[in-house]
Amino acid sequence: MTLFRLDSSIRTEGSISRAVADTAEAAWRAEHPTGEIIRRDLGVEPLPSTSWPTAVLASWTPADQHTAAQLEAVALAARLGDELLAADSIIVAVPLYNWGISQHVKAWIDLLITDPRFGSGSETPLKGRSGLLVIARGGAYGEGTPRFGWDHATAYLSLILGEVWGLDLRVVEAELTLAEIVPAMADLKPLAAEFLATAHAAAATHGRDLGEQAAALASV
Repeated sequence: MTLFRLDSSIRTEGSISRAVADTAEAAWRAEHPTGEIIRRDLGVEPLPSTSWPTAVLASWTPADQHTAAQLEAVALAARLGDELLAADSIIVAVPLYNWGISQHVKAWIDLLITDPRFGSGSETPLKGRSGLLVIARGGAYGEGTPRFGWDHATAYLSLILGEVWGLDLRVVEAELTLAEIVPAMADLKPLAAEFLATAHAAAATHGRDLGEQAAALASV
Protein backbone atom coordinates (compact mmCIF):
# COMPACT_ATOMS: atom_id res chain seq x y z
CA MET A 1 0.00 0.00 0.00
CA THR A 2 1.13 3.53 -0.76
CA LEU A 3 0.10 6.83 0.84
CA PHE A 4 0.67 10.22 -0.79
CA ARG A 5 0.89 13.15 1.63
CA LEU A 6 0.93 16.80 0.66
CA ASP A 7 1.84 19.49 3.21
CA SER A 8 1.62 23.18 2.47
CA SER A 9 2.04 25.15 5.70
CA ILE A 10 4.88 27.65 5.62
CA ARG A 11 5.45 26.75 9.28
CA THR A 12 7.49 23.65 9.99
CA GLU A 13 7.16 24.06 13.77
CA GLY A 14 3.81 24.60 15.44
CA SER A 15 1.78 23.91 12.32
CA ILE A 16 -1.68 22.59 13.13
CA SER A 17 -2.32 21.26 9.64
CA ARG A 18 0.91 19.26 9.82
CA ALA A 19 0.12 17.96 13.31
CA VAL A 20 -3.39 16.79 12.40
CA ALA A 21 -2.06 15.20 9.20
CA ASP A 22 0.56 13.42 11.36
CA THR A 23 -2.28 11.86 13.35
CA ALA A 24 -3.99 10.66 10.18
CA GLU A 25 -0.73 9.32 8.78
CA ALA A 26 0.01 7.40 11.99
CA ALA A 27 -3.43 5.78 11.85
CA TRP A 28 -2.89 4.82 8.20
CA ARG A 29 0.57 3.49 9.08
CA ALA A 30 -0.93 1.31 11.81
CA GLU A 31 -2.98 -0.41 9.09
CA HIS A 32 0.02 -0.72 6.74
CA PRO A 33 3.26 -0.89 8.78
CA THR A 34 5.35 -1.65 5.70
CA GLY A 35 3.52 0.72 3.37
CA GLU A 36 5.30 3.36 1.32
CA ILE A 37 4.72 7.08 1.90
CA ILE A 38 5.28 9.58 -0.92
CA ARG A 39 5.74 13.10 0.42
CA ARG A 40 5.56 16.50 -1.20
CA ASP A 41 6.02 19.58 0.98
CA LEU A 42 5.02 22.76 -0.80
CA GLY A 43 5.71 24.87 2.28
CA VAL A 44 9.36 23.84 2.33
CA GLU A 45 9.87 23.32 -1.40
CA PRO A 46 7.35 25.38 -3.39
CA LEU A 47 7.01 24.72 -7.09
CA PRO A 48 8.58 27.28 -9.44
CA SER A 49 6.06 30.06 -10.08
CA THR A 50 6.81 29.97 -13.81
CA SER A 51 6.07 26.26 -14.25
CA TRP A 52 2.32 26.56 -14.77
CA PRO A 53 2.31 29.25 -17.51
CA THR A 54 5.24 27.52 -19.18
CA ALA A 55 3.41 24.18 -19.19
CA VAL A 56 0.27 25.84 -20.56
CA LEU A 57 2.26 27.40 -23.40
CA ALA A 58 3.82 24.01 -24.08
CA SER A 59 0.35 22.52 -24.54
CA TRP A 60 -0.27 25.07 -27.30
CA THR A 61 3.09 24.46 -28.98
CA PRO A 62 3.96 21.59 -31.35
CA ALA A 63 6.03 18.99 -29.53
CA ASP A 64 9.00 19.38 -31.85
CA GLN A 65 9.12 23.10 -31.04
CA HIS A 66 9.17 22.86 -27.23
CA THR A 67 11.82 24.90 -25.50
CA ALA A 68 14.00 23.47 -22.73
CA ALA A 69 11.89 25.34 -20.16
CA GLN A 70 8.68 23.91 -21.62
CA LEU A 71 10.06 20.38 -21.57
CA GLU A 72 11.04 20.84 -17.93
CA ALA A 73 7.62 22.19 -16.93
CA VAL A 74 5.78 19.38 -18.71
CA ALA A 75 8.04 16.82 -17.04
CA LEU A 76 7.38 18.37 -13.62
CA ALA A 77 3.61 18.21 -14.19
CA ALA A 78 3.96 14.54 -15.14
CA ARG A 79 5.94 13.81 -11.96
CA LEU A 80 3.22 15.42 -9.85
CA GLY A 81 0.63 13.28 -11.58
CA ASP A 82 2.72 10.14 -11.15
CA GLU A 83 2.95 10.78 -7.40
CA LEU A 84 -0.82 10.85 -7.02
CA LEU A 85 -1.50 7.93 -9.35
CA ALA A 86 1.04 5.79 -7.48
CA ALA A 87 -0.92 6.18 -4.23
CA ASP A 88 -3.76 4.10 -2.82
CA SER A 89 -4.60 6.77 -0.21
CA ILE A 90 -4.05 10.53 -0.22
CA ILE A 91 -3.75 13.12 2.55
CA VAL A 92 -3.72 16.83 1.68
CA ALA A 93 -3.02 19.27 4.53
CA VAL A 94 -3.77 22.94 3.86
CA PRO A 95 -3.95 25.98 6.16
CA LEU A 96 -6.32 28.82 5.32
CA TYR A 97 -4.28 31.85 4.25
CA ASN A 98 -6.03 35.17 3.63
CA TRP A 99 -9.39 33.35 3.37
CA GLY A 100 -8.19 31.07 0.58
CA ILE A 101 -5.39 28.78 -0.50
CA SER A 102 -1.82 29.96 -0.84
CA GLN A 103 -0.26 30.50 -4.24
CA HIS A 104 1.94 27.42 -3.88
CA VAL A 105 -1.10 25.13 -3.40
CA LYS A 106 -2.81 26.77 -6.38
CA ALA A 107 0.38 26.29 -8.42
CA TRP A 108 0.35 22.56 -7.58
CA ILE A 109 -3.27 22.20 -8.67
CA ASP A 110 -2.87 24.30 -11.80
CA LEU A 111 0.28 22.48 -12.88
CA LEU A 112 -1.39 19.10 -12.34
CA ILE A 113 -4.30 20.19 -14.52
CA THR A 114 -1.85 20.76 -17.40
CA ASP A 115 -1.16 17.00 -17.30
CA PRO A 116 -3.65 15.36 -19.70
CA ARG A 117 -4.47 12.75 -17.05
CA PHE A 118 -5.75 15.45 -14.68
CA GLY A 119 -6.89 18.20 -16.99
CA SER A 120 -10.10 19.17 -18.69
CA GLY A 121 -11.75 16.15 -20.22
CA SER A 122 -10.01 13.65 -17.98
CA GLU A 123 -12.33 11.18 -16.27
CA THR A 124 -11.80 11.46 -12.51
CA PRO A 125 -8.26 10.01 -12.50
CA LEU A 126 -8.34 9.23 -8.76
CA LYS A 127 -11.77 7.59 -8.75
CA GLY A 128 -12.10 4.87 -6.14
CA ARG A 129 -9.14 6.02 -4.07
CA SER A 130 -9.61 7.33 -0.56
CA GLY A 131 -8.57 10.82 0.43
CA LEU A 132 -8.44 13.12 3.44
CA LEU A 133 -8.37 16.91 3.32
CA VAL A 134 -7.04 18.55 6.50
CA ILE A 135 -7.94 22.24 6.83
CA ALA A 136 -6.56 24.53 9.55
CA ARG A 137 -8.14 27.94 10.08
CA GLY A 138 -6.73 30.57 12.41
CA GLY A 139 -10.12 32.08 13.22
CA ALA A 140 -13.71 30.91 13.39
CA TYR A 141 -15.68 30.56 10.18
CA GLY A 142 -18.63 28.37 11.18
CA GLU A 143 -22.27 29.27 10.70
CA GLY A 144 -23.26 32.09 12.99
CA THR A 145 -19.76 33.59 13.25
CA PRO A 146 -19.00 37.05 11.81
CA ARG A 147 -16.81 35.50 9.12
CA PHE A 148 -19.10 32.69 8.07
CA GLY A 149 -18.63 32.24 4.34
CA TRP A 150 -15.17 33.80 4.26
CA ASP A 151 -13.43 30.41 3.92
CA HIS A 152 -12.85 30.16 0.17
CA ALA A 153 -10.47 27.19 0.42
CA THR A 154 -12.42 24.21 1.73
CA ALA A 155 -15.17 24.16 -0.90
CA TYR A 156 -12.69 24.73 -3.72
CA LEU A 157 -10.32 21.98 -2.59
CA SER A 158 -13.23 19.58 -2.04
CA LEU A 159 -14.40 20.32 -5.58
CA ILE A 160 -10.99 19.67 -7.14
CA LEU A 161 -10.05 16.61 -5.07
CA GLY A 162 -13.49 15.04 -4.90
CA GLU A 163 -15.61 16.11 -7.86
CA VAL A 164 -12.94 16.78 -10.49
CA TRP A 165 -10.33 14.15 -9.59
CA GLY A 166 -12.71 11.63 -8.06
CA LEU A 167 -11.36 10.97 -4.58
CA ASP A 168 -13.66 9.42 -2.00
CA LEU A 169 -12.93 12.45 0.18
CA ARG A 170 -13.21 13.09 3.89
CA VAL A 171 -12.59 16.51 5.46
CA VAL A 172 -11.16 17.35 8.90
CA GLU A 173 -11.30 20.98 10.04
CA ALA A 174 -9.46 22.68 12.93
CA GLU A 175 -10.51 26.22 13.83
CA LEU A 176 -9.22 29.00 16.10
CA THR A 177 -5.68 27.70 15.60
CA LEU A 178 -4.22 31.16 16.31
CA ALA A 179 -5.76 31.38 19.77
CA GLU A 180 -2.54 30.23 21.44
CA ILE A 181 -0.43 32.99 19.91
CA VAL A 182 -2.78 35.97 19.37
CA PRO A 183 -3.40 37.87 22.66
CA ALA A 184 -6.80 39.15 21.52
CA MET A 185 -7.96 35.53 21.16
CA ALA A 186 -6.87 34.42 24.66
CA ASP A 187 -10.46 33.88 25.84
CA LEU A 188 -10.95 31.41 22.99
CA LYS A 189 -8.15 29.06 24.03
CA PRO A 190 -10.47 26.49 25.70
CA LEU A 191 -12.71 26.35 22.65
CA ALA A 192 -9.68 26.12 20.36
CA ALA A 193 -8.41 23.18 22.40
CA GLU A 194 -11.77 21.44 21.98
CA PHE A 195 -11.71 22.01 18.24
CA LEU A 196 -8.17 20.66 18.01
CA ALA A 197 -8.93 17.54 20.04
CA THR A 198 -11.95 16.86 17.84
CA ALA A 199 -9.83 17.32 14.70
CA HIS A 200 -7.18 14.88 15.92
CA ALA A 201 -9.83 12.30 16.84
CA ALA A 202 -11.46 12.64 13.42
CA ALA A 203 -8.07 12.43 11.69
CA ALA A 204 -7.26 9.21 13.52
CA THR A 205 -10.59 7.70 12.49
CA HIS A 206 -10.29 8.81 8.89
CA GLY A 207 -6.65 7.74 8.64
CA ARG A 208 -7.63 4.25 9.73
CA ASP A 209 -10.56 4.25 7.31
CA LEU A 210 -8.26 5.27 4.46
CA GLY A 211 -6.00 2.35 5.23
CA GLU A 212 -8.84 -0.13 5.49
CA GLN A 213 -10.48 1.09 2.29
CA ALA A 214 -7.22 0.83 0.34
CA ALA A 215 -6.68 -2.72 1.56
CA ALA A 216 -10.23 -3.70 0.66
CA LEU A 217 -9.87 -2.35 -2.87
CA ALA A 218 -6.55 -4.10 -3.33
CA SER A 219 -8.10 -7.44 -2.38
CA VAL A 220 -10.93 -7.18 -4.93
